[in-house]
Amino acid sequence: MQVQTQLSWSERIAETIIQQCDGDGYHAFPSERWAYVQGMTLMAMAQTGKQYGKDDYIAFMKRHMDMYVQQDGSIATYSLEEYNLDQINQGKNLFGLMDTTEDQRYAKAGHLLAAQLAGQPRTSEGGFWHKKIYPFQMWLDGLYMSSPFLAQYAKQFSRPELWDEVAHQILLIERQTRDPRTGLLYHGWDESKEQVWADSSTGCSAHFWSRAMGWYAMAIVDSVEHFPVNHPKRGTIIGIFERMCNALVRVQEQESGLWFQVLDQGFRKGNYLEASGSSMFVYALAKGIRLRYLEPHFREAAEKGWNGLISKLVEETADGVKLNGICHGAGLSLDRDGSYSYYVSEAIVSDSFMGVAPLLLAALEMERLP
Repeated sequence: MQVQTQLSWSERIAETIIQQCDGDGYHAFPSERWAYVQGMTLMAMAQTGKQYGKDDYIAFMKRHMDMYVQQDGSIATYSLEEYNLDQINQGKNLFGLMDTTEDQRYAKAGHLLAAQLAGQPRTSEGGFWHKKIYPFQMWLDGLYMSSPFLAQYAKQFSRPELWDEVAHQILLIERQTRDPRTGLLYHGWDESKEQVWADSSTGCSAHFWSRAMGWYAMAIVDSVEHFPVNHPKRGTIIGIFERMCNALVRVQEQESGLWFQVLDQGFRKGNYLEASGSSMFVYALAKGIRLRYLEPHFREAAEKGWNGLISKLVEETADGVKLNGICHGAGLSLDRDGSYSYYVSEAIVSDSFMGVAPLLLAALEMERLP
């Protein structure tokens, strides 16, 4: 008699994603365009396929990528002239396709995205604006969207100067947004100090948003992975990552192991334990431990966070794995002022890929820990 083995958490989450997308449809994705959440979800699916030998997960990624990457290497629905860092993220899936097929359109699409970054508008010190429509603003989100792509592109196409660029972006935003008292990083920084949300002396936004720091934490572990060990800024980046992780552990809610929507405000009225940021921190901690960027004692925080996600925010239903407590979205603009009341007023949703994809990435890394 054949014994039915229990699927890993990552396989169960991946199966749920495929079920929600009807296999070859894409109605469940948040937009019908080349987009960052879709890109992160496809990347997580492909990594699960690679880790567990599930070719159908990798095929799922390829099928969705092929809806956009055209025969000439152009990308449907993408506009370079938007100069929007969010639009780089889905390009991370191109590298696996370059390595497993002989189809040159994937390399051409990668060159197109790299061309955007070469011309991306910049602050006076060379920091990428988050978008053309957000002048002189750097957001933590943008580091995840662009830096791992550029670091892998540098390795793939032997462009060592691009590692210097990635290091510059990572270190610049940390220097501009880090609060020395808590060690946490503010969501955004406006060099011009013109935005309603920007502090008049520092240019920083007012609060430490969980997912913004999650994007940045993931950006570091996913970028440095592609750096040569002798790169002169590699150790500095790993050092600021460990320092930041110490700050994150200090604000980890002890009973649940999770992190708050506004990281340093505890159970202040309206604040809540948020799924996407918590998943991103677990992923970054676990990957940092595996790659030895972090000391082994961080494992306790990673395990505590993972157990909190599974016990407090995840449900298993007849329809698969369900994730609750996801902030639907947050940003910085005229009507998104970065105040505490703003961050806790955004919708809280379930099953959004904005949270499910980081949960899948966290599961993969926890399962890789020895």
